[in-house]
Parts: sequence; C-alpha cells; structure tokens
Amino acid sequence: MSKVKPKNKYIEKEKYVFQLFITGMLPNSTHAIVNIKAICEKYLKGRYHIEIIDIYQQPSMALTENIIAVPVLIKKLPLPEQRLIGDLSNIEKVLNLFLWTKI
Repeated sequence: MSKVKPKNKYIEKEKYVFQLFITGMLPNSTHAIVNIKAICEKYLKGRYHIEIIDIYQQPSMALTENIIAVPVLIKKLPLPEQRLIGDLSNIEKVLNLFLWTKI
C-alpha cells in the first residue's frame, strides 16, 4: 500500500462536508455508508459531517445534484467539490481523491 500524506498543512484543521446518495438499503448503499463512516472516523475524527440521502425518499435532491449513478459520494467542503461513484471499498482511492496525495 502506498504511503499517503496530506495535500497541504491545513488539511489537519479543515472540516469536511460530504453528501452520500444511496438507494435504500441495497448492499452497495450499505457498504458505502459503512465504508465512508469508517474512513472519516479514522482520518477526520471530529472534523466531518456526512449527510446520507436516499434517492427513493428524496428524489428532488438527486435531480438537483444531477445524480446519474448511486451510490455516489460528493465532497462539498473544502472546495473544490468532488464526486466518487461506488461503494467506497477502495480506501486508498477515496483518500487520494478527497484527502491525500501519494508520496
């Protein structure tokens, strides 16, 4: 596994805001919830907020965000906004996209 480091020195203080769009309690949705919570607890403890949005219950939010596949994680803050589709089981991919850079 590659070593990773923060993209910048301020990353350790930034608050992260995520939206996770899911489809009910289907396996991929359930895995995505468990995986992002575990990642955030390990790497962002106390500095994150995850809003879980079930597109069956809130279809208008999916339309507003132009969601075309689920599950999808959207990092709203810090900017820039980024998206990742899938069950978030590839921890290194999640970290590299949203939080870290390879060294």
